[in-house]
Amino acid sequence: MEGAFSNSMPSHFSYTFTPGTSSAYVTDTVTNTWMDTRIWSKLPQSLIDRVIAFLPPPAFFRARCVCKRWYSLLFSNNFLELYIQISPRRHWFLFFKHKSLKSYICGNNSNTTRGSGGQTSTTNIFEGYLFDPYDIAWYRISFPLVPSGFSPAAASGGLICWVSDEAGAKSIILCNPLIGSLSQLPPTLRPRLFPSTGLKVGPSSIDVAVAGDDLISPYAVKNLSTESFHIDAGGFYSLWGTTSSLPRLCSLESGQMVCVDDRFYCMNYNPFSVLAYEIAANSWCKIQAPMRRFLRSPSLVESMEKLILVAAVEKSKLNVPKSLRLWSLQACGTTWVEIERMPQQLYQQFEEMEAGHGFDCVGHGEFIAIIIRGSDKALLFDILRKAWQWIPPCPYMNHGGGGDDELHGFAYEPTVTTPVTGLLDQLTIPFQSFSGLIG
Repeated sequence: MEGAFSNSMPSHFSYTFTPGTSSAYVTDTVTNTWMDTRIWSKLPQSLIDRVIAFLPPPAFFRARCVCKRWYSLLFSNNFLELYIQISPRRHWFLFFKHKSLKSYICGNNSNTTRGSGGQTSTTNIFEGYLFDPYDIAWYRISFPLVPSGFSPAAASGGLICWVSDEAGAKSIILCNPLIGSLSQLPPTLRPRLFPSTGLKVGPSSIDVAVAGDDLISPYAVKNLSTESFHIDAGGFYSLWGTTSSLPRLCSLESGQMVCVDDRFYCMNYNPFSVLAYEIAANSWCKIQAPMRRFLRSPSLVESMEKLILVAAVEKSKLNVPKSLRLWSLQACGTTWVEIERMPQQLYQQFEEMEAGHGFDCVGHGEFIAIIIRGSDKALLFDILRKAWQWIPPCPYMNHGGGGDDELHGFAYEPTVTTPVTGLLDQLTIPFQSFSGLIG
C-alpha cells in the first residue's frame, strides 16, 4: 500500500472554518495542570496512534506537521489497518460547481506556465468543497491529478467516481481526494452521452452501474440499457459483461444514482416514478412515487440506510398549502410513508428564494442538504433532531449570484485509506494516458 503514495505528493487539501459557527475557534492556549509533559511524554505510541486515528481529516493532516513519525503514519500499514478498524464514520458532503445543465463539470482554476522556449501551457486543476455538517465548517480540496474532460458522477466509501464527458464508451476513474490516489476502470462497452451512474464501494468489493443515454446514432440517444462492473476480494469480477434492459418508456434524468441495501435507485420522469436496479439479480423494477401528479423537483437521497424522497408538493386546484415533504420507502419496497414537512414559514422563505428554479438534494447519515438551483443557497435538515438551518455560504466561492455558483453535491465519507482499490490491480489494466494527466 505504501507504494500507492508519494512523499512528494502535492498538498492539495486546505481548510477554513465559517466565522462564528464552528467550535474550532475555542482557544487551545488554556493552561492545564493535567498537561504535564512528564506524564504525557510517556504515553505509549500505540495509544497515541489510536488518538490520531480518531482525528477528523483536517486535524490529521495538520498533525502530520508535528514530527517525522506522525508524518509517516500515512504510509504505515499498521496505522492504516488501525485507522480502518476504529476511525469513526463521518457523514460529510462534497460539492462541485455546476457548469451546465447536462454535465456536472466542477469549477477549476487554470494555471498558465511558460516554458523555456516561450511556449505557454494551461493545466486545469479541479476544485471541490467539503462541508462538515457537524461543525458547520467548509474546506477546500483540489484534484490536481484528475485529467480535464472528466466530471464527478458518484461517490461511495471515500472514493469519487469521475466519468469522461466525451460521447462514446465511457472512461471511469475512482479517486480518493484526501491522498490524491487514482484508479482506472476499463471503459464501458456501449457508447453513451451522459448516463446515470451508480457507485457502491464496500470493504472488499466495488460495484458500478451505468444506465441510459445510449447513443443509437451520432445525433440521437435513447434510454435502453444498463452496464454493470463488479470486483470483489473473492476473486470474482465482471468487466461490464453484465447488461440489462431498462424498463420500457423510461425517462431518466442523467445524473447519479442512490444506493440503498444493494439496490441503485434513480428518478423516472413523465410521470414521476422511481426506478430500482437490484445489483445481484441484474434487474430493474418500477416503484410508484407518492402524490406523483403534484410533485415538483423530486430527489432521491439515502439517509440512515433508508431511501428518502424529497419533493415540493403543489396542489393548485385544492385548498392545500404548498409544502416541501419527505417520504421514506418502507421495507416492503413499494409503500411510502411521509416522515417530515418543512415548517410553513420556512417554506415560504425557501420558495421565495427558489423562485421556481427548482432544487436538488443529497443525503448522508442523519443529514439532508437541499440546494437551490442557480444559486449557492442551501438548507440542512437533521433528521434526528428535526432541525432545519441555512448553510453558510462557502467562503471559497465567488458569490456573484451567477449560474456558475450553483452547487452539485455528493454524500462523501472522508478517509485517508481505501485499500479496496487494490483489487483493481488484479486487472492489470495499463493506466490510459489522458490529455492533461500529470505523469
